Amino acid sequence: MSSRHHIDDFMSGRIIGKIEEGRKITDVAKEFDIAHSVVSRQWKSFKTTGMCSRRHGGGSKTPAEDRYIVLSAKRNRRTTAQQVANQFLVASGKQISRKTVARVLRGGGLYARRPIVCVPLTRQHRTARLQWCREHHNWTEQDWACVLFSDESRFSLSSD
Repeated sequence: MSSRHHIDDFMSGRIIGKIEEGRKITDVAKEFDIAHSVVSRQWKSFKTTGMCSRRHGGGSKTPAEDRYIVLSAKRNRRTTAQQVANQFLVASGKQISRKTVARVLRGGGLYARRPIVCVPLTRQHRTARLQWCREHHNWTEQDWACVLFSDESRFSLSSD
């Protein structure tokens, strides 16, 4: 088997032509010295799209388009990457993937974060904590040696 990285459109057309003649995928793969899976993938792609040429990417984005993506995400912080991609399609006519939007947003310093669900502290909680601190502010190092602290409780001083 040869180590080709890409089958050009002409070769793809020849492969499809041989299969349309009635040849088996295995025979075509041996004739062109290509892996069976590659020929099978070409044939499957031809049956679904009706074309034997590869679809090339939509092209690279410009820095101005990157700025537009970041700006549209900053305008509404709750939009998803898919929604930003849809807005970009409407605005520019170019289709980009959700992953491309996420990559551009990461490059612009925007990251997807989920808010942590925690119990907000009430006035009663704050009062009880302050009282506990006042009761224990005179403890010595030996008193504190018997205490085990853990960080498993989540709480918030302000309700978001």
